[in-house]
Amino acid sequence: GYEEGPFTGARKGGNPGKFELADGGTLFLDEIGDMPLDTQANLLRVLETKEVVRVGGHEVIPVDVRVIAATHKDLKEEVERGNFRSDLFYRLNVMPVHTPALRERKEDIRVLIDRFYRQFSPNRSRRIQIDENFYRIMREYHWPGNVRELQNVMQMVCNIVGENEKLSNQHLPQYIKEKLNMEISEESVAVKPLY
Repeated sequence: GYEEGPFTGARKGGNPGKFELADGGTLFLDEIGDMPLDTQANLLRVLETKEVVRVGGHEVIPVDVRVIAATHKDLKEEVERGNFRSDLFYRLNVMPVHTPALRERKEDIRVLIDRFYRQFSPNRSRRIQIDENFYRIMREYHWPGNVRELQNVMQMVCNIVGENEKLSNQHLPQYIKEKLNMEISEESVAVKPLY
């Protein structure tokens, strides 16, 4: 947050920060592993003292906030590399929850496809018509972008599937088709006998 007038474009009367707004509640910090080291020091200070000072201000504001932090990075590795403060890591690592990548929980893919189909289908009242091969191909793909990538693909295919068309492999994005063909051909090369 900031007080009135500490920089050009500052809102008249100032603006409360995220910790002030979350006082008495929970603050979710996404992609904490990408936070710069100097900002990590500021966050650690707030977590330790439970106080904030607005930019351009002098008043110490007490805050009582529960923090939930998320990242796609291995923070222990980032600590070892010097990219993440160890003291902040141990301050945040009170109750770690590991959410497996989509490629590690392929059984969820069908449920997510159906959900996103209903969400993005132009005509939400129509019955879902999805070819079984579509589900199979989607399960075979590695999903490096996790659920966000699957959501994006489903939004795209819902925009191109015709009104009375069944969702099938022909609707898949080209990059998925190419990636799966490459993986299939690499597997077939790997099992060829050497004689």
